[in-house]
Amino acid sequence: MPARVPPPSRPIGSATRGTTNPHRLRRMDRWIAAAHGAALRRAGQAPVAVDLGYGAAPWTAVELLDRLRTVRAEARVVGVEIDPGRVAAARPYEREGLTFAHGGFEVPLPGGARPALIRAANVLRQYEEGEVAAVWRRLCARLAPGGLLVEGTCDEIGRRHVWVALDATGPRTVTFAARLGSLERPSDLAERLPKALIHRNVPGEPVHTFLRDFDRAWAAAAPYAPLSARQRWIRSARTLRAQGWPLADGPRRWRQGEVTVRWEALAPRPRG
Repeated sequence: MPARVPPPSRPIGSATRGTTNPHRLRRMDRWIAAAHGAALRRAGQAPVAVDLGYGAAPWTAVELLDRLRTVRAEARVVGVEIDPGRVAAARPYEREGLTFAHGGFEVPLPGGARPALIRAANVLRQYEEGEVAAVWRRLCARLAPGGLLVEGTCDEIGRRHVWVALDATGPRTVTFAARLGSLERPSDLAERLPKALIHRNVPGEPVHTFLRDFDRAWAAAAPYAPLSARQRWIRSARTLRAQGWPLADGPRRWRQGEVTVRWEALAPRPRG
């Protein structure tokens, strides 16, 4: 087992509620494997992924390792938690490729290693909007070259999820993902917007306009509903693209109940 890194005297950040459930982050993990799999395969030996703020139980870290190893057999996962009691509770689940560490946004790793992936799900929701950019910068600075930060929010059982993907240059995309049978309309996902966007779902902000257009496209695609919610979603995404929204994915991902939009199209407008 690799040597442990002495934890900082005071990890950076605050403890989350700790709510977790098995398979809660399956949609995010599935997207990571598809979107970042090639980068993980190109990475050096045994790339490290961090499950930051995994919560009161280690299920999401365990599952992340299993899913990443479908694209890179040597992948390793470190679950990082600011609550030392949660780290102690997770230690019995350690195995080859999976360890747990006490820490926060400083992301302590053995030997100062830099992770190829940091996943921070349901971590920033308790913070103020104005704090998000600094946390993003801190986490992105810890990434290995070509690394990815995925930060977002989901419901308790993972039916609805929205996340931002960032690299060393900053935010790149926003992904909306859902179990389509749970939606009445796409804007149902608004309650799961990440902290950087959730307070911007108001008239005049790009994310509000996008969700309005998505709802309208969904309504226009109602004739496809008898075929399946999936076919209705795909048709809605095609309409969004035809309207000029810069979607970063295509039908293969849409079939999974996802739509990914370039960050610059949804970025909040400056205030003041």
